[in-house]
Amino acid sequence: MRIEEEEEYGFLRANALGLAFGGLFLVTLLGQGISGTADFNAQQVANGLEPVSFAQYLTSSSFGVDVMENWQSEYLQFFLYIFATVWLVQRGSSESKEPGAEGTESDEAQKLGRHADGDSPAWARAGGWRTAVFSRSLGLLMGGLFLLTWAASSLAGWAAFNSEQLGQRQDPVSWVGYLGEAEFWNRSFQNWQSEMLAVGSMAIFSVYLRQRGSPESKPVGAAHRDTAQTG
Repeated sequence: MRIEEEEEYGFLRANALGLAFGGLFLVTLLGQGISGTADFNAQQVANGLEPVSFAQYLTSSSFGVDVMENWQSEYLQFFLYIFATVWLVQRGSSESKEPGAEGTESDEAQKLGRHADGDSPAWARAGGWRTAVFSRSLGLLMGGLFLLTWAASSLAGWAAFNSEQLGQRQDPVSWVGYLGEAEFWNRSFQNWQSEMLAVGSMAIFSVYLRQRGSPESKPVGAAHRDTAQTG
């Protein structure tokens, strides 16, 4: 089926969403690097220091911490939303299951084991630990990516913090010491709260507002109370 679809639509059309956002990611990351270099060098000059090259900035802790802080907050958002929507519902939202459908659902509904289709993934049919892991693989991946990017963010932030400490003739701190610094948690909560706001807003707004043709929206004519419908 997948081969037939690619032959019918072509690779670019069949994968347009992923390719478009992949391209936008690279463009915006490049834009962040260029503007970040300019901003960093303006601060360097203001402090009587030598400006750095674009390549030097891209490998600096300043750039690393800015990138990792954003990445880890995004993966935290998806991790929490994936698991929360298993058990929590929002009546009328296209982002929610129907009230009463909370939970992991039956094997039949999820097409597991003997209920699997002929083209179901092998681990959905396998049973045991493989099916248990595969059944939670998306959330586990998002949780793992959050932890990895959080660790990278803390290490990059630690390096940037100590660079500022040394520039101000103050003693550097250990990584564990940096985790107790108000700056670290201030930067983290700045990113986290915005993600919680965005997800919560989307769940509520999709009850009353529509976007014709989008799978993130209910059909335009659907009642506000209709839940788990997509247009």
